[in-house]
Amino acid sequence: MMNLKTRSFCMAATTLTALGILLLSACSSQPSAAEPTALKTVGNPYLPLWEHIPDGEPYVFEDPDQPSKYRVYIYGSHDSRITDYCGREQVVWSASVDSLNNWRYDGTILVVDKNAKGEPFDSAATADVLFAPDVTLVTAADGSKTYYLFPNDQTGYRNGLIAKSSRPDGPFEVCNWNADNPVKVDGIYGFDPAVFVDDDGRVYGYWGFGHSMAAEIDPATMCTVKPGTQVVDGMIPGFKEQPGNVFRFFEASSIRKVKDKYVFIYSRFTEEGEFGLPTTNYTLAYAYSDHPLGPWTYGGTIIDGRARDINEQGDTIASANVSGNTHGSICEIKGQWYVFYHRQTGLNEFARQAMVAPISVKVEEGEGGKVEISEGEYTSEGFALDGLDPFERHSAGIACWYTGPKVAIHEWPNNTFYGSYVEAGYGGTADMTTEQALASADKFKAPYDLRYNTNAVVNNTDGSIVGYKYFNFTPSQGSKDVKLLLNLVPAGINGTIRVMIDRPWTSQGGKLLGTIELKADMPQTATELTVALPELAAFTGKHALFFLFASDVKEESICTLRDFVFK
Repeated sequence: MMNLKTRSFCMAATTLTALGILLLSACSSQPSAAEPTALKTVGNPYLPLWEHIPDGEPYVFEDPDQPSKYRVYIYGSHDSRITDYCGREQVVWSASVDSLNNWRYDGTILVVDKNAKGEPFDSAATADVLFAPDVTLVTAADGSKTYYLFPNDQTGYRNGLIAKSSRPDGPFEVCNWNADNPVKVDGIYGFDPAVFVDDDGRVYGYWGFGHSMAAEIDPATMCTVKPGTQVVDGMIPGFKEQPGNVFRFFEASSIRKVKDKYVFIYSRFTEEGEFGLPTTNYTLAYAYSDHPLGPWTYGGTIIDGRARDINEQGDTIASANVSGNTHGSICEIKGQWYVFYHRQTGLNEFARQAMVAPISVKVEEGEGGKVEISEGEYTSEGFALDGLDPFERHSAGIACWYTGPKVAIHEWPNNTFYGSYVEAGYGGTADMTTEQALASADKFKAPYDLRYNTNAVVNNTDGSIVGYKYFNFTPSQGSKDVKLLLNLVPAGINGTIRVMIDRPWTSQGGKLLGTIELKADMPQTATELTVALPELAAFTGKHALFFLFASDVKEESICTLRDFVFK
C-alpha cells in the first residue's frame, strides 16, 4: 500500500533570499511567451518527458529519405498501459547523428492485433503486449535492405514473432506465421531477444530471463536454429545459478561487435552488499568474447540506474531510485560511444524514460584481447556533453539526484519515497486525467515545449536534496547579476531551499549560492521566484547544482518544483 508520504505533492510557499537578503518574487505559471521552447541542450531523459520508451536499443542507420545521411533510431517498448509494463504498440524515435538534441517521433512501427489471415484475435480486437525489442539489418547482394524487428511478443505461442520492413522506421509486417495455425508463429526466440548479423552473414540470437540462451540462426528464416547446430543452453550463468559466479545474468540481452570482439550487454543482479548497496537488477553489465557464442569473460558494470554517490558521511548511497529494472545497449555515434538505458519515474516501474551517458570503449584486438568499457555517469546532461545551458529553461524533472531524509523503499514494483522524487507525466494539461494526457495529440506538435515536456519533482520534504549534473556556467563567469528563476507551487509550509553548487555540503567542497525562504501564507499556485546569485560569477565550466529543502514541519512537502532558468 502506498505510504501517505508519497502522496504529498511538494507544494511550497516561497520567498527568496540570497546571502541573507530578501528578494522580490514574480508570479508566472508558464515561461514568458518571449522564451523559445526549442532547446539546444535538452537534457536527460533525451526524449520528451511525456514519452516513455524503456529498453532502448540504439542503431545508426542510413536515412531512407536522405541517402548518405544517417540517423540514430531508438527501438524500445512503450510504457503506455500505465498500470503495467510496456504497451500494445511499438513506436520509434530518431535523430540525425549531427543533431542529437533534436529527436523526431517517427510513429508506430508495429501493432499485432490480427492473425495470419488478417482476422482479429478476439471479439475485442485485442493487440498483443510487446516487451523489449531488437532490430537487425540484412543487406542483400544487390544492396537492398531488410530490417527485421524482434518485438518480444508476450503471447506465449507468439513469443518468437518477428516482422520486417524495407525502412528502419517501418511499418513492420509479421513474417513468420506458422503455415498450419494462423494464430501461431515459428521460431526459437524467448524473452528479450537480441539478434546479430555478423560480417560473414551468419546470424546469432540471444534471449533469456534468469537463464541465458543463444543459438546460431538460420538466415533463411531469421527465427529458427540453423540446421546442424544446437541451442547454447546457459550461455553465461544466471544470478541464481552457480553460486559465486560474477556474471549473474538476469535479462535484457543485447549484442554488439566492436572491432574483432563480441560484446554481450545485459541486466545483471548485483550481489548483496556489492558497491556498498543492497542487491538490484538496476545495472547494465557486459561480457566479451572472441566468438559470437562464447566463451565469455565478464567485463564489469556499464551503468547503474541508482546513480551511486556518497552522502555527507562518505557512505555509498543511491542518489536516484534505489532500485528498478533496466535494459539498453551501447552505440558509437560519430566517434563517441554512449550507453543507452532507462530510469524509473513516479511510484512504480511502469513509467520509464530513455536515458543516455557517454562512455569509452577500448578493444585489444587479437585472440584473448580485452574489452574495457568505462562506467557511465548518471547525469542530467544527455547528449549535452559540455554541460546544460543554464540560460535555457529546463524542467525540474531532469533531476539526476533526488534523495530524502530516509532511504526510499522499493517493493516490486512500487516505491515508497520519504523525500523528493520525479513524478510521472504524460504531456497533458492540469485538467486532464492520466488517460486523457496519454491520448492527447497536442504534445506531438511541439514535443519539447514545457507545456508538455515536463515532470514535476514532488514530495520535497525536510532533508530532501534535488540535484542536476551538470550546467556549463562559462557564459556567466564574471557576471554579478545572474539570477535564478524558479517556477514552483508553494504548499503552505514554512521552510527554506538552499541553492548549492558542486556538492550538497560545504564539507565536500559545495558552496552556498543563495537561500530561498518559504512562507506558509504564500498562494498555493504556480509561482516564479527570482533570487540573485552574485557568487556564481566565480564559476566557469561544468558544475553540479543542488536544491536542499529544510523545514520545521517534518514529513510534509514544502513545494512542487516545475522548472527553472538562469537570467
